[in-house]
Amino acid sequence: MTIDHDVPLFPMPRTTPFDPPEGYAALSAQGPVSRGVMASGQPIWLITGHEHVRRVLADPRVSSSRRHDAFPLVAEATPEMRAKLSLFTDALVSADPPEHTERRRLLITEFTVRRVQAMQPRIQEIVDERIDAMVAAGPPADLFTDLALSVPSLVICELLGVPYAERDFFQGRSRVMVAQTSSEADRGRATVEMYGYFDKLVSAKQADPGDDLLGRLIVRDGESPGGRVFDHRLLVGLATLLLIAGHETTSNVISLGTLALLRHPDQLAKLTADPSLVSGTVEELLRFLSIVEAGFRVATDDIEVGGTVIRAGDALVTVAGSANRDGAAFEHADELDVTRSARHHVSFGYGIHQCLGQNLARTELEVVFRTLFRRMPGLRIAVPVEEVPFKDDSTIYGVNGLPVTW
Repeated sequence: MTIDHDVPLFPMPRTTPFDPPEGYAALSAQGPVSRGVMASGQPIWLITGHEHVRRVLADPRVSSSRRHDAFPLVAEATPEMRAKLSLFTDALVSADPPEHTERRRLLITEFTVRRVQAMQPRIQEIVDERIDAMVAAGPPADLFTDLALSVPSLVICELLGVPYAERDFFQGRSRVMVAQTSSEADRGRATVEMYGYFDKLVSAKQADPGDDLLGRLIVRDGESPGGRVFDHRLLVGLATLLLIAGHETTSNVISLGTLALLRHPDQLAKLTADPSLVSGTVEELLRFLSIVEAGFRVATDDIEVGGTVIRAGDALVTVAGSANRDGAAFEHADELDVTRSARHHVSFGYGIHQCLGQNLARTELEVVFRTLFRRMPGLRIAVPVEEVPFKDDSTIYGVNGLPVTW
């Protein structure tokens, strides 16, 4: 693919806290497929239509492998950095069938609706404990650190068997790894340090599995009829990935979702008047906010998308932030509506790589939003929204703090 110098640069900055970049509307007006360029100068195809994003993500002729030379990365990376990134992506998100199929099959039992429902009482306890601590300390509070970050961190730590006391280590490293403004040296150092931490943890669990996700996976993998699917390196990478994905995304939906509801009091009033709307509210916030705005792929064969032929070897970016605001899929797409049926959003992706932990994330979000506004009906933002520190430099959008009072 050849491009000229007038095509848009990706990623684009947001200009308002709750809406995708303004440039997405211009792209969508051109059609569901547009040309673009990464900050590194790499030419890409931007897929912006809802139907077309789902079609691309489900197409077997599109690869997720970050080992492909043409795979698009948000920040420019040397071959050495790509190798470091592959330490935690090879296990699942960067794997294609048949390897991906085998690995996901062994993991999926840990995230079924039934297993997550069994976790709900413990999630409720964690949420209540965190709100108890906020109330006891009194206002003001930082809802991001006191609730939004601590709840999913506690849940994923207990699920994986990771000591929560070491949260400062992994939360700090994960922030560096997802920040667009991090230097390659800092990202590489944080990646290697995270890998080293989980290298020791996995070794300990291989010797004494215990009853947690990693331990059960090690035992189940050892009983696989065809032999082990996960070697030590893949287990380390998987553990790192699950920890980062398990707290980074959900924490930002909690904090930014709370802020969005407080800034849309009519919608918050509907939720508090009818708590049965909480499931739909979660889906609508996931759609409306699009915390993870894009997915990255490489075409392995010629494919046709929206009347455009994309050649084998071309890089693609599926733009969830645009697809989730597609008027053809969602009526009044730019409005927050907690009564909307929005479960067909693409915030969890689509196809074989659809988020493995989506049932867990939904449950955490439902418990938080159902409990928070019931127990703290006077909750409000303690500073003007312009003073809220938004994560404009991160591949996972959200806030770095959310001052609240009540």
